[in-house]
This record gives sequence, C-alpha cells and structure tokens, in this order.
Amino acid sequence: MNSHLLNGHYQILKLLNDREDGKTYLVEDVNFPGSQFIVKQLRPPSSNPQTLTILRRLFASKAATLEKLGQKNDKIQKLIAYFEENEEFYIVQEFISGNLLTDEIIQGQPLGENQVITLLLEILEVLVIIHSYGVIHRDIKPANIIRRESDEKLVLVNVGTFNEAITNTVDNLEYMPIEQVNGNLKYNSDIYALGMVAIAALKGLPAKEISNLRSQKNQLTGEIVWDNKNLKVNRKLAKIINRMVRFDYRKRYQYATEVLNDLKKLINVEDDQQKQHQKKLLLVLTGVVGCIILGVGAWQLRSPKPGSDAELKLYQEGVNKYDAGNYEGAVEDFNQAIKLDPQNALAYNKRGDAYYRLGDYEQAQADSSQALLLNPQDANAYFDRGFAFSQLGKYKEAIADYNQAIKLNSKNGYAYYGRGLALAQLKDNKGAIRDFSKAIALKPRYTEAYLQRGIVRRRLKLRQAAIQDFDTVIKIDPSDAKAYYQRGLTQSINKQKYVALKDYTEAININPKYIEAYLNRGDLYSDLGDNVEATENYNTILKIDPKFIPAYIHRAIHRFSFGNYQGAIEDYTTALKLDPNNITAYNNRGNAYLELGNKKAANQDYSQAIAINPNNALAYYNRGVIRTKQKNKQGAITDFQKAAKLFQQQGEQDSYQDAQKEIAILQHNLAPAPTTRPKSNNY
Repeated sequence: MNSHLLNGHYQILKLLNDREDGKTYLVEDVNFPGSQFIVKQLRPPSSNPQTLTILRRLFASKAATLEKLGQKNDKIQKLIAYFEENEEFYIVQEFISGNLLTDEIIQGQPLGENQVITLLLEILEVLVIIHSYGVIHRDIKPANIIRRESDEKLVLVNVGTFNEAITNTVDNLEYMPIEQVNGNLKYNSDIYALGMVAIAALKGLPAKEISNLRSQKNQLTGEIVWDNKNLKVNRKLAKIINRMVRFDYRKRYQYATEVLNDLKKLINVEDDQQKQHQKKLLLVLTGVVGCIILGVGAWQLRSPKPGSDAELKLYQEGVNKYDAGNYEGAVEDFNQAIKLDPQNALAYNKRGDAYYRLGDYEQAQADSSQALLLNPQDANAYFDRGFAFSQLGKYKEAIADYNQAIKLNSKNGYAYYGRGLALAQLKDNKGAIRDFSKAIALKPRYTEAYLQRGIVRRRLKLRQAAIQDFDTVIKIDPSDAKAYYQRGLTQSINKQKYVALKDYTEAININPKYIEAYLNRGDLYSDLGDNVEATENYNTILKIDPKFIPAYIHRAIHRFSFGNYQGAIEDYTTALKLDPNNITAYNNRGNAYLELGNKKAANQDYSQAIAINPNNALAYYNRGVIRTKQKNKQGAITDFQKAAKLFQQQGEQDSYQDAQKEIAILQHNLAPAPTTRPKSNNY
C-alpha cells in the first residue's frame, strides 16, 4: 500500500483511521515477515522547538509506563516500540486478533446479566492495575475493548496516557463524565465510562444510540435514568451500576477495587462459571500487584478523617515517582505519607518496594515487616519480604514467607515462583521445578516461570525439557532476549555450537547491550577458531563496559589459545588492576609467563593465587609444574600432593589422576612426560 517504511522497518499494510490528531495504521515489520502491529501517529499540537523538547520527555515517560503496564497483565494491549519521525511521534502496539465489543453490543439484543458481570469483572481487574500506575485510561468504550480470538478474554486497548502527553483531543462524549469534559479528570472517570458500557450492554444499545441515555437524565440531579420496569435487572446489579455512573464524581465509586468488592457479592457460588470469575477476582486482588491493589481498597475501607486527602495525594505522588523510576523521590513521598498516618500499611509496603529497587534490601525487609505488623493477613507483604530475604541470602526465611503468602492465597502464582527461586538457591531443584510448574499452571503465560524452570532443568541435565521451556517463552514473547540467551547456553552445552551462535545473535539483536550474550558468542567463535569474530565480541563488551572483568579474562584465554601470550598477559594484568584478588587472572597469567619462559614471574603468580586462596588446587598443580622444571623435586612433590588432595575433595577426578601421575614420576625418578603442562581456569 505504501512504499515508505516507518522507522525504517514498518511496512504500512492498511490505513485504519485518519483523524486530525494523527493516523492509525496496520503494519508489518519487514524484519519479521508475517508479523502485524498497530502504529499510531500522534501529531503534536505545536512544532515549536521548546514545546517539542517537553513533549519528547513526556512521550518517553509515558511510553515507559505503558511498557510496564503491558508486562503486568496480558489483558492490556502491549507497547512494542515508540519513535519520532519528522517531528511526529509514533507508537507501535500489539495487534490483537479478535472482535470489538461493539460487535457484541447489538441494537435490540441486550446481553445477559452474567455476561455483563463478567465484562465488568474483567475490565475492572485491568483498571485496578492501570490506576495503580497513576494512569487513567480516558477513553473506555466498546470500540476500545477487544475479545481476543485466542482465548476469548477481553483486552483493553488504547490506554489514554499518550493522549494526555501529546494531544488535548476530547472525544467519546457519549461515555465521558462531566468532570472529564470540563478537564477535571479523575480515576473514577474511567469507572463512569465502564458503567455506561454496562448499561449499553444491558439495554442493547450500540455506540450510535448511547447518546440517547444522556437525554434521559434526571433534570434536577443530572443522573442518568436507564433502569425501568421493562428491563429486568437484578436490583443489586442496578444499584452498583447506578453508583458507577453518578453525576457527581464525589458520590461515585472512587476506586475500581470498591466495585470489584461489591460485584463479588453477586456471584452465585453454586454456578461453576461464576465461581471461576470469583477465583480470577481473588487472584487479581492478591497477585503481584496486590500491594497496590489491596492498598487502594484499603483507602476506601478506612473511615474518613482530616488530612486523608493530603495523605492520599502524597501516596499517589510516591507511586507515580516509583513508576517513573525515581525511587529516591518515591521514598520521600512515602515518608511523608507515613508521618501523616503511621498506621498506613500500604505506604510501608510500597516504600519497601522502592527500597528494594534501590538495592537496600535490609530496609525493604524492615518495611514489609512493619506492613505485616499492621496487617498480618497481607499476603503480598509476605511475598515482598520473601524477595527481600532472598536478596539478603536468607533463603530459608524467604521460603517461610512464601509459605505464608501461599497459605493466605493459594492461587497466587507469583508466590510459587518466588519460592521456586529460593528453593533453587538451596539446590532443591525438584522442589523448585514443582513450584515453577505450579506458577505456570496458575498463569499459563508466565514467561519468567518458564525461563527459571528451564534453567533448573538444564542444571539437572534435562536439556531437551529446558529447551522446550525456552521455546515456550519465545513463542509467548518473541522479544524476550533472556530466553534466546538461555536456549543458546543450553545448545552450547549440547555441542550445537552453530545453533547456539544463532540464539546468542538473536538475543543481541533484541538487546544490543547484552554483555553475557556477547561473552558466550565470543567464546563459541574462539572454540570454532574464528579469531576475528571472537575478538570483536570481547571488544564490543569492553566498549559497553570498560570495567567488565570477565571480558578481559575471556579475551586473555582466547589470545592465549591463539599463541598471543603477551596480549593475554596484558589482559590479565588489567583484570588484576580492577580486582587484585582475582585468582583466575593470577593462575592464567602465570601460565602465559611460563609459555614465554619467564619461570620466576609464573612462580610468583601461582604463589599469589595460593596466598589468596590456600585451597586453590590448580595453583598448587601449576606451581608443581614450575618446581619440576626448576629441579625442585621435593617442592614439586609437596605441591602435587596438595593439589591431588584438593582435586579429590572437589570431585575433579581427572585432575586428581594427573597429579598422582606427576607424583609417581618424581618419586621414581622418571623423566617428566613431555605433555605435562599447567592447567588454566576457564572462568
């Protein structure tokens, strides 16, 4: 349709929409034939350079928030990429195959109560997450709700964070509350719009007819009158919807969690389908974002008191800063909120999250503990403290917390995942696999659980099963660089070097600063005898991070293998400047010195490695080799004996046999084997 490639690789397939504030396209990424995405053009209201500079900053900030939202829930349309071209902003979004809700709300064909309740539950669950990130959708209507073809779930699209950042367009007046029309947007403006969608569904009103509801307002109160004797609707459901669409936002539900709580009471526990929705609701209320979600509900359950508005404002500002990555600023706001109310468990919990992000795991653990003192039934606080304990190396304490979190909410897949990580650290590999599998059973698209299960399976030499897990991650999210890296690592262990090279390259294409992928790819090229490519990979790492010690070590090992002993010595010396206690660098530099005939320098390096770690078997072995060459028979025997003992303790049977062989040669005055060489660390 259009020969121009947006951002150099998005081929326009179809123009979906052309409005004053921008166009919407269906595109294909030419780098991935057959892939389809939605690209939206967002035209700035002004081309003034100063305005554009401000908008760029806002655009990037909003994009970062939307990326996080898409990762948190698979029922929020994912942001794939964003870019600027010719002073116009573009976002690339997930293309969702399915039917718009407008196709289900047909004139004269009302949806049943159960269908509407299910609709409300699914969208409210998403709103809870969106609002917890300080984002208001702004444009909830049937055209922005898609029933996904793959699983029949409702997905919320076109989150309005970009409209807020780039344009001031006001449309969708049929579903929009009065305060939004007047520019006074509130979180419960989304609740109003969703309530209007529910009314339209119950009455069988398509988009073009929804404006009729506004003409039926009560002239004195401004309220919408929609329920009548001809419409048979459960009184409790009608009451909930009426509160969702109150004209005065102060009399409306304030938070999505409130609506969820009231809807729970309508669910018939004897009905299997409704029971499933209840489980979904409970999972949302206690899942990975539970600290945010439960906390928002807690604000509503607390009795009003002076200062509560200021407290809520401080808390929300802290959340906004947290979401923007300003964790220090978030801590300051949560500090102030706690000063206003020392009993605010939510603020402690969220402040603990911010400390966790800052790497202060002790304080994160302390804040989670305080949150639990205030609310012992907070499963999410146990979950958070479990992660803090894990970072502190207290895996048993972490497992105890995850156990408690699971006891309080057995459907929280994230708690099983966290416990699986801790069990893996304690080498309980089978237990870890059970927990990762449970997390996957609860959340079938939980990519991190598949990834970690694959890593543990590889540890147990279940390599094909591990590869299947990494394949699943890639199928769910083709942009997951970690999955390609881990699959490449597994293929490398399987001696499938060229397949592994391809996976490492895919990981690097996705993340051009993926140091570990460059490192492993460099090692593979070195093994394959490709000096140029191996060196280029190590050099690229050092351009990204000049202080990354493993790159110097690996490049030195590579140089040594190609006979460049002086170059290897230079790299090991640089590594030792960065880390004076690096035993590998001392041991391997000693080997390079020995190849150049500098026995004295080699001996000094082996001795230094032993001084740093008296249990370093390789250094004893290599010093034994030097002492043999120096005709120091007894010193060599002593070193080989020490090396043999350590190799045996460490399960290094082949090296143990080598040391024993050298001892026998020396004790029986036999000529040293011509193949006797020092051993290198492979890092």
